[in-house]
Amino acid sequence: MIILVKKLVKLLPFYWVSLIVIILDQVSKYVVRSSIEPGQIIKLSPKLIWLTFIQNTGAAFSFSFGNPLINRFLFIIISLIAVTFIIYLSIKSKNRLEILSFALILGGALGNLIDRIFIGSVTDFIWCDFPDIIMTRWPVFNIADSSIVIAIILMIASTLFQKEKHEEKE
Repeated sequence: MIILVKKLVKLLPFYWVSLIVIILDQVSKYVVRSSIEPGQIIKLSPKLIWLTFIQNTGAAFSFSFGNPLINRFLFIIISLIAVTFIIYLSIKSKNRLEILSFALILGGALGNLIDRIFIGSVTDFIWCDFPDIIMTRWPVFNIADSSIVIAIILMIASTLFQKEKHEEKE
């Protein structure tokens, strides 16, 4: 138990990143809920970035079990399991970039979990347009989602660079 506490204390600087993500996410969602009508679109640029306000009862890309109550219950349970697993992985990791990535994922997961617990759905508001290869516009997302995507990109980069370093040593 003492070893676990020592490891958690050692990770505190990274958990500050999680806290910053949660604060930015929750403040931005509050501002959106108080200043934009549901479905309203504010074009920050003609085509690239728009703000809108939707409440997503599903998960990523609006994945849903069809019933908002079932979604809420299951996604809260899944999020709590994921948060526990992320903390476990961050404790086990020795790579600082990987730990930072876990902190970003933790902040994003907790930001959306707070919405699910207190509101029953996740507030999404950033709507971007990417080249029309896959879809016309990307699904609406929020800062918590962005934090998770940035973390995944960092993990992929970390994995690629670690592999290159390992190959150079051989």
